[in-house]
Amino acid sequence: MKQSEKPAAIQHPGEDESNDLRRRLNEVEPLSQRTFTPSLAVLARSEGSYHFTPEGRKLADFTSGVLVANLGHNPARWWRRILEYMGLSQIPASGDFFSAVTLTSYNAAVPLEVEASERLLKSLQSQPGGARMEQVLWAATGSEAVQKAIWASLERRAGANVILATRHGFHGKKGLAGAVTGSERDPERDPRVRFLSFPTKECENLAKRREKLDLTPYENELKAIAVEHPGKIACLITEPYLGGGGSYHPQPEYLQLLQRFCREHEIIFILDEVQANFGRTGQMYAFTHYGVEPDIVVLGKGLGNGIPVDAAVGRADILGAMHYGGGSDTWSASPLGCAAVLATLDEFESHDVLGHARQLADVIERGLERIATLPCVANIRGEGLVWGIELNAVGGVSAEKVAADCVEACYRGDAQGRAIHLLGPLAGKVLRVSPPLVMPLDEAKLYLDLMYEIFSNVANFQ
Repeated sequence: MKQSEKPAAIQHPGEDESNDLRRRLNEVEPLSQRTFTPSLAVLARSEGSYHFTPEGRKLADFTSGVLVANLGHNPARWWRRILEYMGLSQIPASGDFFSAVTLTSYNAAVPLEVEASERLLKSLQSQPGGARMEQVLWAATGSEAVQKAIWASLERRAGANVILATRHGFHGKKGLAGAVTGSERDPERDPRVRFLSFPTKECENLAKRREKLDLTPYENELKAIAVEHPGKIACLITEPYLGGGGSYHPQPEYLQLLQRFCREHEIIFILDEVQANFGRTGQMYAFTHYGVEPDIVVLGKGLGNGIPVDAAVGRADILGAMHYGGGSDTWSASPLGCAAVLATLDEFESHDVLGHARQLADVIERGLERIATLPCVANIRGEGLVWGIELNAVGGVSAEKVAADCVEACYRGDAQGRAIHLLGPLAGKVLRVSPPLVMPLDEAKLYLDLMYEIFSNVANFQ
């Protein structure tokens, strides 16, 4: 699409300042800067479980900033800890410079990095399934961390260069992270990548997920691919659940099967829980929730609660297969990112974040089960504090448009000014519900009731 063909800026009634900012944004940034969301909310500030527009409208955040702000937006205690770690708690009122932790440490090391690596490993090793967590390879984005995990896996054993990935996952858009995303239908696929079936039909709703999974077809598929590539498979990468692929949460026995296959054939098992870590599934790490022990786990998003920081963590013999420079880049192990990891670990270790999150998960599930009775809803699926609402076609209107209209209607809210911030839709027709782990229970109930009212009126805003 040429710049001259670019659609007009998204506009909403009664938002003069936000509309002006959207018009200006439309001029200076390409569409590709962000994933389409029909509301295109302009967020002036955020606090706790809420965003605020420049006009002062309050939006309940049911996205956690794409599963990042697990502790909520701008928690004061967390920020104070970051400032303390960075030596910024008392900035002088005068002078050109002052002494504090460096902001860039490329090809050097800072004490914060060592402390963050040690603390993160201790946290991982303390959880069931964390026994193989021995070293940390830092990155600045999730896709970079995924790519580094795969690079290390390819280096480990000569002649093993086949990469297995579960179909319809999302691991990023860059390099090998992009290559293992999606499916073999993508036209310019890396020839080293082979895709495996994921049990989407068998977990498309809560009732089906509660049924025992027949592993036979998946076992047969794995046996066939092992015969096709004897001794050539370097690694297998999967997500605990398909996030961007439509929020499909498999039975634990499926991931356990993948792990057994990897152990039998000396294949490196990589679990990409960039969006699932730090309490999102109800456990600190998703590998514990699913009863697996990965060779490498990829962490991100909630790891830094809003500060960009990610990591591939796993066995020393795998991550150590690369030599100097093999996994380095400008912002890996940035001191600010390491401070954010330490502050986030502090919160989880000193306060019962997970206990509250589990209570909140029950509230969310009950509220969504009510929403699932509406004609415009096909399925709900999820766990903990990450859920998907799959929309139906209504009155001749496609499910994709119904989903987009629901996002926009939630943003505009009701006559009392209550409104909800959602992203997407995912995979065309799935809305994700993933509030911060700290959202108060009564407020979650209030906004789930609002979501029910808005969705029930879906025919009125087509």
